[in-house]
Amino acid sequence: MLTAGLATGLALTVPGLARAVPYDPENDDPDFHPVKFLLPAPSGRKALGTTAIHLIDQSRPDPTMPSGRRELMISLWYPASVAGSAPVAKYMPARTAVEVDDAWTGEWGLALPSGSFDFANTLTHARVDVPMQPIRHPVVLFSPGCQYSRFVNTAQVEDLASRGYVVVTMDHTHETPVVFPGGRFLPGVPASQLPDPDFTRKAVETRTADARFVLDQLERIAGGANPDAEGNDLPEGLRDGLDLRKIGMFGFSLGGYATANTLLEDERVSAGIDLDGTLRDDPAKGPLGEAALKGLDQPFLLFGSGDTQRTDPDKEYYDTSWAGFWAAQRGWKLNLGLAGSKQKAFTDYQFIFDQLFRAIYGDDPIITSVMKALVGGAQPDRSVWAQREYIAAFFDQTLRRRPSLLLRGDSPKFPEIRFAR
Repeated sequence: MLTAGLATGLALTVPGLARAVPYDPENDDPDFHPVKFLLPAPSGRKALGTTAIHLIDQSRPDPTMPSGRRELMISLWYPASVAGSAPVAKYMPARTAVEVDDAWTGEWGLALPSGSFDFANTLTHARVDVPMQPIRHPVVLFSPGCQYSRFVNTAQVEDLASRGYVVVTMDHTHETPVVFPGGRFLPGVPASQLPDPDFTRKAVETRTADARFVLDQLERIAGGANPDAEGNDLPEGLRDGLDLRKIGMFGFSLGGYATANTLLEDERVSAGIDLDGTLRDDPAKGPLGEAALKGLDQPFLLFGSGDTQRTDPDKEYYDTSWAGFWAAQRGWKLNLGLAGSKQKAFTDYQFIFDQLFRAIYGDDPIITSVMKALVGGAQPDRSVWAQREYIAAFFDQTLRRRPSLLLRGDSPKFPEIRFAR
């Protein structure tokens, strides 16, 4: 999250940002209201459906859970055949929304009023539990950043689904905040445990096991089984809509590290993308992760921000893990950079922060400075567009065998995307 220094700087610069207490309608600003967000419209032609599934891994003990076993929540986002009158999915469950809001408005956050982020009433572009389009679709797994909910990259996920992919997003229990059926809630890992190399190593191993378990459950679904722990009906057509011969994975930050590790351990995953995630347990000291040491046989895209993870030791922001991976990689590889961006630009916060600050402060010039501090100087609409196009181009080329000119070199259409030399 933000450093204390940034929060203090914002509070000192903009008096309205100095309040970081729960909203009290009797004593606080009567004009204050939570901000709902508009997600960028997906660029594909498919209508969207989504469903959540509760999974229990009987092979992994977890005495903290009611079942005594490892439990996960996943969401599937998919091309829908019929939208009908099914409800539109909310951005995230209400309890998760409170937790995420607290992370940004609390002591170490943005010094905004508690409740500023109205994620629980923000709408996505997908309808809940509608039938899937009755053809087979490539499958892509997604792993979020450390402490980040599986919903915080929804704009990327919806866009891939609108282009004909089934995207499976995972919350990693005890690390990312998660709500289970019946309202049972588990918060993410406390910030006091981070950064910690031992935690990172264990988290990558756990995330890898989670991803492999989810793949097992997708195979069960394709075989006609229903792995939902409550026995809830799966969307019509899901069984026949998964093309498990074409599986990819991508992740943000720690999720990118977990993606590379999953490809190393599971050949079912044919291609992967790391969105600005170092491939070592300690960002400053190492050691390098197994994928950085050994490389992969599958195609892999390193997609970094403007100030992290570079492979050239003579340039700023050199990362030995990306350099090690680049040297060891056996499969097709590509290293892209989004100029002017910071790491959080690879999440929905790219446009969420912009909308939030403009809703509260209009066109105050401080917004530009705050946005640069949080996500960098890239324009939110262009940043979202560029990321969507290159992520889709990569999976189209590697899973669907549709070569893309975008992946061959610099494009005048996207001057903010830099190819590593």
